[in-house]
Amino acid sequence: MRMPIGLPSPAGRHFDVVGFGLNMTDLLVVVERFPRPDSKQPIRRHAYSPGGQAASAMVACARLGWRACYVGCFGDDDNGRRGRSSLAAEGVDVAACRVAPDTRNGMSVILVDEGTGERTVLWTRDAGLKLRPDDVDPAAVCAGRVLLVDCHETAASTAAARAARRSGARTVVDVEHVRDGIDALLAEIDVIVTAQELPAALTGKGAPGAALRAIRDAYRPGLVCMTLGAEGSLALVGDVEVRTPAFRVPVVDTTGAGDVFSGGFISGWLRGGDGAEVEDVLRYANAAAALKCRGLGAREASPTPAEVEALLARGSG
Repeated sequence: MRMPIGLPSPAGRHFDVVGFGLNMTDLLVVVERFPRPDSKQPIRRHAYSPGGQAASAMVACARLGWRACYVGCFGDDDNGRRGRSSLAAEGVDVAACRVAPDTRNGMSVILVDEGTGERTVLWTRDAGLKLRPDDVDPAAVCAGRVLLVDCHETAASTAAARAARRSGARTVVDVEHVRDGIDALLAEIDVIVTAQELPAALTGKGAPGAALRAIRDAYRPGLVCMTLGAEGSLALVGDVEVRTPAFRVPVVDTTGAGDVFSGGFISGWLRGGDGAEVEDVLRYANAAAALKCRGLGAREASPTPAEVEALLARGSG
């Protein structure tokens, strides 16, 4: 089955993909097991690493060979400077980013279970980093063939997606939570990628297939997909469900796997062009997300094209 939406020509587009939304600085703390209340245990390993949904997805796209741009806001502290320079070092364009004066960059403390790689995220983000609709520069968000937005600041993401659609770009959202304004945002999206819990929370329907159909009927995307962690993903195109199994790799940390899935999806779509097959795009996305889990942090093990191709050749299971 071919992708139900075509891609615009690269002619006149400075980038293949633009990401609009969140960046963070992550402190990753690896522990033997998730702590019980009023307990103590030694830290097995810790590391600072840049993260954030849209920013990490753009790193994934850049590593997979695409011209990527990130549009967002950094604090003017050391973490913000490191976050911005980390993207530039990956070849991600950051010229359209804003720096908020006298503001700390967004920060997460992420507890990683050493045995399973599962993580728990605690985060804080200064109000000075907030992106508003008036902050959206149409020239920046319309500069790619595909625009990826996240759902952290729904009003700004909606304005960005609306502008991109009007320019002929395709829009993708990585959505984790039901927030105010989510309906207006999803109405501007061509491809909806959700976390596992989102469809039921948004629609009230417990069965995954029924929840995806409710999203399709409400917002009319070309494709809606929910990630399922170790079980792969489930997508809906028209009335056809497409189940894609996960690829098995040694898991160190699942932080950022959803971000890399979104970047891998866009990369697989661009790779296939107008002849892209849905099944191939989803397998590419699942392979990229699996490979990310080999390393600590949202970006450390984000894969290269050769690594994805090798895993695809090996197969799932």
